[in-house]
Amino acid sequence: MSLTHTGQTIETDKEGYLCDLNQWSPEIAKQLAHAENIDLSPAHWEIIELLREFYREFELSPAMRVLVKQVGLKLGAEKGKSIYLMQLFPPSPAKIASKISGLPRPDNCL
Repeated sequence: MSLTHTGQTIETDKEGYLCDLNQWSPEIAKQLAHAENIDLSPAHWEIIELLREFYREFELSPAMRVLVKQVGLKLGAEKGKSIYLMQLFPPSPAKIASKISGLPRPDNCL
């Protein structure tokens, strides 16, 4: 699979995750979100930025439990809930948010 951005082909795996994480950009994120039927809002971008920061620090995409905990620590208890993330990135917040953030699929997500 692939995306096209400014005339450049961006390769993705069969699930839509970027093959080259360095090709990610906000414009690519919008295309990936569109493929998931998600219109990115400021709330989505908060999570995307948090995930990209987490990946820079730990070199992995967090599974759901870690994502919820990280969101709670960084963005507050009201956002650090599974239901909040489910509303933003259905049906699997850790997987979908990681994909849109240009990160690898979390290891232990089905």
